[in-house]
Amino acid sequence: MNIVSQEHQKSGQQPTEQVTYAAPYVDIEPAESGYVLRAEMPGVNRNGIQITVEDGNLVLVGQQQPLSVSGEALHRETRQLSYRRVYELDPSIDADRISARIDQGILTVNLQKAENLKPRRITLE
Repeated sequence: MNIVSQEHQKSGQQPTEQVTYAAPYVDIEPAESGYVLRAEMPGVNRNGIQITVEDGNLVLVGQQQPLSVSGEALHRETRQLSYRRVYELDPSIDADRISARIDQGILTVNLQKAENLKPRRITLE
């Protein structure tokens, strides 16, 4: 898993803060009507996902929810991660028809091709 840092400016504030993102492992497969993208984001639930289309790019951001632990930890190896990946969208993808779901830390994004770009059979008269 790649870890990258990026400067992040909070709205209305001048100073920037350094945010560290982990690049989730991703599989992209062709599907009947487009593509299916699956990204591993362990510890991320529905409330921690943000998917946007910006300037022809698909931007995936996932934020793990902090664990609520009572008491003091004796030993800790876990850490809270933020995930981020950006993909340039194929022009044949209909951005209005992108759908997504997350189940047990696996984000599945369905990228549908535009209807007018799908191959169709022409019948003879």
